[in-house]
Amino acid sequence: MEAAAEAVLQRSSEMEDGTPHVQGYAFEEEETDYDKLLESMVRSGFQATALGRAMDEVNRMLDWRLEHDVEDDGGANCDEKEVHGDPVRTKIFLGFTSNLISSGVRESILYLVKNRMVDVLVTTAGGVEEDFIKCMAKTYLGDFSLKGKDLREKGMNRIGNLVVPNDNYCKFEDWFVPILDQLLVEQEREGVIWTPSKIIHRLGKEIDCTESVYYWCYKNNIPVYCPALTDGSMGDMIYFHAFKNPGLQIDIVGDIVAMNNEAVYAKPRKTGIIILGGGLPKHHICNANLMKNGADFAVFVNTAQEFDGSDSGARPDEAVSWGKIRADASPVKVCCDATIAFPLIVAQTFKKRFKWDTRPS
Repeated sequence: MEAAAEAVLQRSSEMEDGTPHVQGYAFEEEETDYDKLLESMVRSGFQATALGRAMDEVNRMLDWRLEHDVEDDGGANCDEKEVHGDPVRTKIFLGFTSNLISSGVRESILYLVKNRMVDVLVTTAGGVEEDFIKCMAKTYLGDFSLKGKDLREKGMNRIGNLVVPNDNYCKFEDWFVPILDQLLVEQEREGVIWTPSKIIHRLGKEIDCTESVYYWCYKNNIPVYCPALTDGSMGDMIYFHAFKNPGLQIDIVGDIVAMNNEAVYAKPRKTGIIILGGGLPKHHICNANLMKNGADFAVFVNTAQEFDGSDSGARPDEAVSWGKIRADASPVKVCCDATIAFPLIVAQTFKKRFKWDTRPS
């Protein structure tokens, strides 16, 4: 009996001083203080803590200034000319999968690019075309359980619990194909070499709609990289266009040079990466930052698991092993649907840190 008691009543060692304790939001006040509620996440445990740490990491990338490093090392690694004038801030790469543009996260991304809060975007083909399609027609809420056969008969396409009428893509085709014709004319007459990023920039100009993410990328000269530009509805239309009006060429080599140079020549700025979802955007951003020996700040938000060895599910520490995130960084992964996590992150970080009269130029 004594042995059983000893096993059950094993004495604890002392916790280290400063170890945070678990404490959530109490809801005792008459009105809910949503700011305090979100601040409490970091102490709530599980993925709430990961979300709180992600908010802290994004705020660190937003708060960094070159003069901080100058103060730390006495300016040994900085050119004096780089320190004076406008504050030198972190260069922020934002990556996201196409489903997030289909969802309401589009408006969070729109807010960031409209106000020049991020510097480089990376997405997939759907992440480009769905933005333009939403300028022409609506995407609707549906249900995950809607039957594919029934939807197909009605000309409806399901993205999770969203529904996109097939007519939306027909409207997009009517707008997009004449632009392809014009790109080909400029290629043949003016020698323009089209890359995916140049095409997206042009489309942002042509859409001329303030509800478009890529309109604001065009207006604010924010580059958008999409090496898989043909992997979607745009690819279907480029395919058919190649038969009707052949000759258009798209140079991906130009864009891999430009994308990697975004990181290589970021210095003296530090780089921060925020990646929503996995797949191509995640790897493309991380691999570019390998070229500068790793990103200084990193936040991943996705629901993928690491157990199949996929890059999508890999934790930030795997990227550290490749040199894609710096070994002295404090990266965070939030295992959560980005439609839940990202608007909350934006509310506690970008929205608070940036003022209309102090936006970076």
